[in-house]
Amino acid sequence: MDYSLFVRYTLVCSMVSLDRVTIRKRVIQSPEVLEVISEFPSFDLYINSLYKCDYKPFFQTLAEVEYFLKADRWLSAHYRFYTREMRIKAYAQLLESYRSLTISSMAESFGVSEEFIDRELARFIASGRLNCVIDKVDGVVITNRPDAKNAQYQNAIKQGDLLLNRIQKLSKVMNV
Repeated sequence: MDYSLFVRYTLVCSMVSLDRVTIRKRVIQSPEVLEVISEFPSFDLYINSLYKCDYKPFFQTLAEVEYFLKADRWLSAHYRFYTREMRIKAYAQLLESYRSLTISSMAESFGVSEEFIDRELARFIASGRLNCVIDKVDGVVITNRPDAKNAQYQNAIKQGDLLLNRIQKLSKVMNV
């Protein structure tokens, strides 16, 4: 494997697995990456557009990265998973900044149609990957930020309920 291919693998893996701040520190500002990235302008635009929240070029270069993944021997089996995860990451990054956002402005930001955004968001919301709801009447996407304390409370109740059930089963066995 040559060095430039290794760097492209690193870029692909880091984009899907690291958060935005870590991508900047460890990838965008990395001298090893900066040395080779000029050979691949689509990868450079891909990384920087997601970091800078410029989603239209990000989606365009995601298609080019998808083409690279399809042609690669090792990553071709995973290209659908990768592109789906990167789209989810971009949607979540945009929605994180707003309490509500119109579908039309979202479609304009990503450079796709409103129907595409509506279908994609509906699928990702239904699978629990995005924390938001779509108000189809007003054409608005409303984010629901999950409360960490509420999640901890629900988890404690769930774990306590499981513990009580196990204790009841144990007491039935001990009394017999």
